[in-house]
Amino acid sequence: MSDELNKPAAMPIVAEGNEEITLGAGCFWCIEAVYSRLDGVISSTSGYMGGTRENPKYEDVIQRNTGEVEVVKVVFDPERISLEDILNWFWQLHNPTQVDGQGADRGPQYLSTIFYHSAEQKLVVENSKSEAQLQFEIPIATQLKKGLSFYPAEIGHQDYYRLNKNKNPYCQAVITPKLEKLKLEDKPNVVA
Repeated sequence: MSDELNKPAAMPIVAEGNEEITLGAGCFWCIEAVYSRLDGVISSTSGYMGGTRENPKYEDVIQRNTGEVEVVKVVFDPERISLEDILNWFWQLHNPTQVDGQGADRGPQYLSTIFYHSAEQKLVVENSKSEAQLQFEIPIATQLKKGLSFYPAEIGHQDYYRLNKNKNPYCQAVITPKLEKLKLEDKPNVVA
């Protein structure tokens, strides 16, 4: 990656009236590709949360020694898409029963995690997890945690699928089938 692409992206802005939720569901490229296509989502920013290192870098996180989870901070307009709908997409976009990561992406940085940002969100998240459990025979492994400091990932990791879907085999093997399954592949990004 060039020096410019290795710089951290800008911190997402949560304007008055909007809400945020931070989601880990495996590789952040996959999560961002889904949420960037949903009406009512203002921004979906790949980054890191939950660890011990201030301003972690991708190279640090993949070494599995920071405790950070690859996440996407989703900023949304609750008048256009509810938190419940955001969470319904979360339960569909990955296998929340997998304990050690997602698919072939294994390790603590890929754990299924929901970081809530208020007591009200915590209740909605807990209820959503209970309802989602009815769809799975195996217990959901998703961790529910209070949101901590969010660190945007490097610019080269933002909007990754749109910019690299024809260049990176991971995009074609993992992200495209996910978007097709969710019927989102032909839907354009709504997030600028």
